[in-house]
Amino acid sequence: MALAIIFPSSYFDISKIDKDLKAEYVAVRETGLYDTFLFGYDQWFNDSKLVMPVMPEKLTTAVYRGWMMKPEKYKLFYHYLLNRKIRLITSPEEYEKFHIFPNIYEAVADDTAKMICFPCGKDKEHPRIKIKGVKETFNRFMVKDYVKSVKGTEFPKYFGKDITQKEFDKWMEIFYKYRGDLFTGGVCIKEYLDLKKYSGKTNEYRVFYVKNEPLSVSRNSNQVGYTKELPKELIDKYKDLPSVFYTIDYAELEDGSWKVIEAGDGSVSGLSPKQDEKKFYRALYFQFEVPQKQK
Repeated sequence: MALAIIFPSSYFDISKIDKDLKAEYVAVRETGLYDTFLFGYDQWFNDSKLVMPVMPEKLTTAVYRGWMMKPEKYKLFYHYLLNRKIRLITSPEEYEKFHIFPNIYEAVADDTAKMICFPCGKDKEHPRIKIKGVKETFNRFMVKDYVKSVKGTEFPKYFGKDITQKEFDKWMEIFYKYRGDLFTGGVCIKEYLDLKKYSGKTNEYRVFYVKNEPLSVSRNSNQVGYTKELPKELIDKYKDLPSVFYTIDYAELEDGSWKVIEAGDGSVSGLSPKQDEKKFYRALYFQFEVPQKQK
């Protein structure tokens, strides 16, 4: 099967790759296995106009690698590309299933933190979260929207039972400010888990799955030296989820057990630190050559 990769361009020049994706783009080109296409970053993400300096002459199957989009925007992207003879391997339904964590939560519930979801109102107003009920459910909890947290900011990693409604509401104003236009779906309140650390680094792994098989298993939290390996039986447990291309992130807990900490669409999930880009794209190509197994 002929396969292409489509990337967003530089913000300033639609004929050049986005600088943050250059290493992947170069690796793809060096494999000699794919056609590559660019689309205008600014025109698409700011104006919803799909501009491409080069388009295929015949129908081409492609993998998108780039920045996150809300599900409704990805659906537009998918159909706009189809009109330009590019068919993405990930359908809009598959993208939404994995991009919105509550959609896939039940499928991984055996091995992930407990969670309560507060959806936005019908006019997309932010949900009103009564902290009393949350504290009755969790001793400690963390906050994210249906897609991402605001990790790396002054927003607390977790809250405890001492948080008041007034304090929580003020923190949520900061949360919404950081997420801005990227805020998606509603708010997830998740049980806070104590993660095992080795030399100050957590022990997290990211697994890319393609056509219901693990494509790559890589350390994902800048671990150094020895760390416990992700159990194969856990990797295999989640290889039959409903998408052709997705990721699951796992982390070791203080007690030595493992939990699923995140799931995502493969198109918009980054490679792990120090992951070999060329090896990844070679494996991706040949995995797509394997017929999809029947369910």
